Amino acid sequence: MSLFVQQMIFLAQVAGSMLLGSIIGLERRLREKEAGIRTHALVAGASCLLMIISIHGFEGEFDAARVAAQIVTGIGFLGAGMILYKRHVIHGLTTAAGVWFTAAIGMCVGAGLYYLAAGGTLALFLFQYIMHLNRNPLKSKDFITYKIKFIISNNEQELVKSLFGAKSFVNYSLEYQDDKLICTGYIRSLKVKNESDLKDIISRNNFILSLEKIAD
Repeated sequence: MSLFVQQMIFLAQVAGSMLLGSIIGLERRLREKEAGIRTHALVAGASCLLMIISIHGFEGEFDAARVAAQIVTGIGFLGAGMILYKRHVIHGLTTAAGVWFTAAIGMCVGAGLYYLAAGGTLALFLFQYIMHLNRNPLKSKDFITYKIKFIISNNEQELVKSLFGAKSFVNYSLEYQDDKLICTGYIRSLKVKNESDLKDIISRNNFILSLEKIAD
């Protein structure tokens, strides 16, 4: 096989891995996530290219697994940059995991495991689609985060947790105001509360100073 033909095959591998990455990115883009088609295509293509280099780019005795291991490490840093902790809620975990999976797809193509790469792409795309169906019994329930400010004199913290069906506060702070111990806390609950429910909770519990839904 001539050098030109061989490198055209490599180029086709990179293009094919970018196509598979684009399919994964399409699902993320349809859900309006930060990392979409371009990000996933580039991750898959770069992983494929690095895998090809690790296998075919060195003469003599070498260990192709070394470059492959560095791809995994590098994508880990990229994924970490997509994870955000905002207003006491973590965002981007699924997208980061998807990018890591996309890198593995590119590595499969670079290693010549075409059926595995195509099957993995289809499996991930279908999995993401099914998990976001409204009637999916396996779909994770959405927590709502509330910011609550209340006076502590006895066991008000436990009462607040029972009101929202939560085991603990995400975060809270204590301070004294006019000789009263005030707690400002964040609590997550599966109980969906509309504005009238929140007003009713405040009216029924006079130790609560304020209550606000801050994130879905």
